[in-house]
Amino acid sequence: MDRRFLIAIALTALVVLVTPRLLPVPKLARRPALPADSVLRAQSPAVDTAIASSDAPATAELVDSLSISGADTVTVTTEKVTYQFSTVGAMPLSASLTGYKSLAHPGETVQLARPRTPIARFGLVTAGDTIPLDRMPFAVEQTGATASGNAPLTFRAPIGPASTAAITYTFAPEGYLVGVKGQVDGPTDAQLLITLPNGLRSEEVDSLDDIRHLAYVVKPALDDARSIQFPDLDTARARTETDGPYSWIASKNKYFLVALLVPDSSAGVTRRTFTGVNVSPKLRSKKSLSRDAAATVTLPLTSGRFAFDMYMGPQEWRRLREIGRDFDTVNPYGGWLQGFVQPFATICMRALLWLHDTFKLSYGWVLVIFGIAVRLILWPLNQSAMKSSIKMQRLQPEMQELQKKHAKDPQKQQQAMMELYKAHDMSPMSPVLGCLPMLLPMPVLFALFFVFQNTIEFRGVSFLWLADISQKDPYYILPILMGLSMFLLSWIGMRNSPPNPQAKMMAYLLPGMMTFFLLNLAAGLNLYYAVQNVAAIPQQWLVARGRAKAAAKPIAAVPASARTD
Repeated sequence: MDRRFLIAIALTALVVLVTPRLLPVPKLARRPALPADSVLRAQSPAVDTAIASSDAPATAELVDSLSISGADTVTVTTEKVTYQFSTVGAMPLSASLTGYKSLAHPGETVQLARPRTPIARFGLVTAGDTIPLDRMPFAVEQTGATASGNAPLTFRAPIGPASTAAITYTFAPEGYLVGVKGQVDGPTDAQLLITLPNGLRSEEVDSLDDIRHLAYVVKPALDDARSIQFPDLDTARARTETDGPYSWIASKNKYFLVALLVPDSSAGVTRRTFTGVNVSPKLRSKKSLSRDAAATVTLPLTSGRFAFDMYMGPQEWRRLREIGRDFDTVNPYGGWLQGFVQPFATICMRALLWLHDTFKLSYGWVLVIFGIAVRLILWPLNQSAMKSSIKMQRLQPEMQELQKKHAKDPQKQQQAMMELYKAHDMSPMSPVLGCLPMLLPMPVLFALFFVFQNTIEFRGVSFLWLADISQKDPYYILPILMGLSMFLLSWIGMRNSPPNPQAKMMAYLLPGMMTFFLLNLAAGLNLYYAVQNVAAIPQQWLVARGRAKAAAKPIAAVPASARTD
């Protein structure tokens, strides 16, 4: 069987078999939107068994806590966020991001919290008791201004005969970080329980796609971040993460997140890491996929004190990177290939942001420039590989003759083939190395696939007829153009080549498969791939022209030992 046909089959298997496994898209049943009171009770490691066996409605705990007489709402407005806190539980109820418009609710800004679902709830576990802080009324104290000019917000409440609890929030004026410090007087060896929201409100036009991205992400201090997707929680059994301590834990959807982070070492506070994460799905019918879950984080107190940071905002790549603590990996790209894909994703993000800032162009044109740049960078490698392919093509008749001549003596056949390769400055690896440039754009394509899943910089960006390059092309123009450009590239590559039915079949098959695969993916991804295909056509044409000239020249003489009789 022709070696090029085997290589083509391997490339096809890479696209058809490996890509869907590497980039799985969870199927999601279409259901009505979640009701406004769809709220999940929190679980702590100390009371897992009791909650699992309880038949009480899941919404009862939070409804009671929000209906306590005398509960007030405290509003804090910064440059980028408007926060609301409840005096019951001293908990953040909502965060409105003034710089981001809701695409699902015209005229509104992005709201992180779902209705009747606070952003965080607190509990306290002591040696002999669990204290539900989210049920207790707190008094509000306004402390003095910080060095940045913002007034910290302090809540204080008695939690026992001789115990009090105080929680203080400090706000960053130009960001989305909130410092949280607390003091608990009385109990010793206590642990603070922090319950993250059971998902965030969808602000996207494609709410189903947004729901597919609902996840908790945990970052062990000594390991890579990993994601716990809501649809993967397909039983009513709680899942306890045991490889702590953790640097941070986040609840996210496609573009926004709420996260708890260990304080930065420069903050001058005692660094205590989160020691446990308990994740459980919402009780539901076995026939439906999970869209809700609860995550309770455990933070030990030191001499009755605790401190952590909360991030409530967008997944802006640069901002997450500036925060440090590996927070930019809140989207663990690539699954089991994360170590391979994540660096390429970082390189792509750096390049795209640099092009955007340098040329002051929209991200649509940035992708056009990026696609052309990738092909120009690969031009020398492709040129060398294609020249090697031309040589191999010219050597095929000689190689076939040697194989026939020494068919009964494999050792002599191998020796003659090696001499033939050496005479033409080639090696047995030349066919394989010649295919590598074809594979080099694939890591970039994989990285961009992931980048388009969560990069908020592309959100709502229009380009030509596209209203949003982060969504699929509604008219399927770009996927079709991508497939046609890929076919044209293959057709030009076959010109002046010996007749090869297998290569001809692949020229039709592979573009069709790639069109089908990219049909419903982000329009920007199709734009990039179509542009880099078109940018490769001139080089392919030059190589086809060189192949025609080479075919007209006689083959150089070969050593006598490699020559046929």
